Amino acid sequence: MTVVSSRQNFSISKKDSYWCVSFRAMASPCFVFIDTDNFKEAEKAAHIACDEALRIEKKFSRYRNDNIIHRINTSNGTQLEVDPETALLLDYAALCYRLSEGQFDITSGVLREVWKFDGSDRLANADKVKAVLNRVGWKKVQWSSPLLRLEPEMEIDLGGIGKEYAVDRTAALLTQAGIHHALVNFGGDLVALGTMRDGRPWIVEIESVSVANAAEMQLTRLHIETGALATSGDTHRFLLKDGIRYSHILSPKTGWPVPKAPQSVTVLSQNCLEAGMLATFAMLEGANAENFLANQGVKHWCQRA
Repeated sequence: MTVVSSRQNFSISKKDSYWCVSFRAMASPCFVFIDTDNFKEAEKAAHIACDEALRIEKKFSRYRNDNIIHRINTSNGTQLEVDPETALLLDYAALCYRLSEGQFDITSGVLREVWKFDGSDRLANADKVKAVLNRVGWKKVQWSSPLLRLEPEMEIDLGGIGKEYAVDRTAALLTQAGIHHALVNFGGDLVALGTMRDGRPWIVEIESVSVANAAEMQLTRLHIETGALATSGDTHRFLLKDGIRYSHILSPKTGWPVPKAPQSVTVLSQNCLEAGMLATFAMLEGANAENFLANQGVKHWCQRA
């Protein structure tokens, strides 16, 4: 049985004992699995998840010209007052900046102007990287909640935390609605709301490139009873030149890909924001990723090519 919503662009299909809700948001395939016999409950979950994912995308996407991110990025040095939800995310971004000693920086998105991670061997021009790097640096930002001021031509990009935030928000709303046996998966970042009704864990798979054959994909199967899982890596976004693989994870200090970074890092934690933060921090650690993760006290999976 498959039902397509007339109000929203999502579908609901029955899979054994549970329902699968699917839609697209934040440039990712999104799924919510609800273990229930009640179609109305599954439909309610579908509306909650789709509404929240699309709301967050509309509000925080840097690709739109009608939201708070566009206002900030076109403020041209003018101070702005932001709403409480935006302030919450900016506070979190500032915390990530401090904890990573400046390696996690939401102003570094402008480096996309000189880097295109399309699997080719075309590295960015060093002079162009240096020029764009002048517009990077959270330390240049004046932020005292709720007031924000960027230097002219600087921008922020919440893409590094937006999807994880959407997963956590959706999970919280589903819990408030009385849904306690579900899995929220937005583009591979996910939260398990308890086990399935019969106590079985949810089965999820991590996608990565085979170490033996770079053209072959391999899957690692995990059993999740509760908690959140987030992955950071370059499985689909990288450059390859002279046998060296360049990850799309860029250092905001140099403007260049982090050297000797893992191919992918997956972290299991209490919530998706924390899992995503730790996975990204590990990637930014480069050759020290495994030691960093070992010191965090969280379950993790780290792959190198």
